[in-house]
Amino acid sequence: MAELVRVGQLAPDFEAEAVFDQEFVKIRLSSYRAKQYVVLFFYPLDFTFICPTEVLAFSDRYDDFAALNTEVIGISVDSKYTHLAWIQTALADGGLGGEVKCPLVSDLTKAIARDFNVLVSEVGVSLRGLFIIDLAGVVQHITINNLAFGRNIDETLRTLKAIQHTQKYQNEGCPANWQEGMATIAVSRAD
Repeated sequence: MAELVRVGQLAPDFEAEAVFDQEFVKIRLSSYRAKQYVVLFFYPLDFTFICPTEVLAFSDRYDDFAALNTEVIGISVDSKYTHLAWIQTALADGGLGGEVKCPLVSDLTKAIARDFNVLVSEVGVSLRGLFIIDLAGVVQHITINNLAFGRNIDETLRTLKAIQHTQKYQNEGCPANWQEGMATIAVSRAD
């Protein structure tokens, strides 16, 4: 069993096949270190019901994440060929309608899901895990939803902004419901 991924620890590295801009590419998580933050989101399967709403929601907000120097990467246990077919299938037919701005990684062996402790081994799919990884490759935030409901993209952006703010201003903390531009709280990192 993989060691539990924790906030404050280096994210497990991986290299995997992905589909980006309707082409097959390789993605290595560690290649983003010192360059970009990463929002890594796991979803159960292509051609399902809730998953396309999440992938399309992240894709629709891709430019908001890019403005925060952040790459968004989706991962499921589907093959790269299934990802490509799903992207190219019309929305009315259960697909993604041709354009997805974020890469979709194939985790056919389930190794990445296992390493991030989101694999539901009984059914062979991932829970809806979300990991925000900073410039040093360190996990700063983890949420894991069950299979029945999707994530809130606004909350992911808010959390990312809070992480970036507290890394820039290390003597400040962001209180509950903090939004960019709101007052922060003076903190000591020894707390």
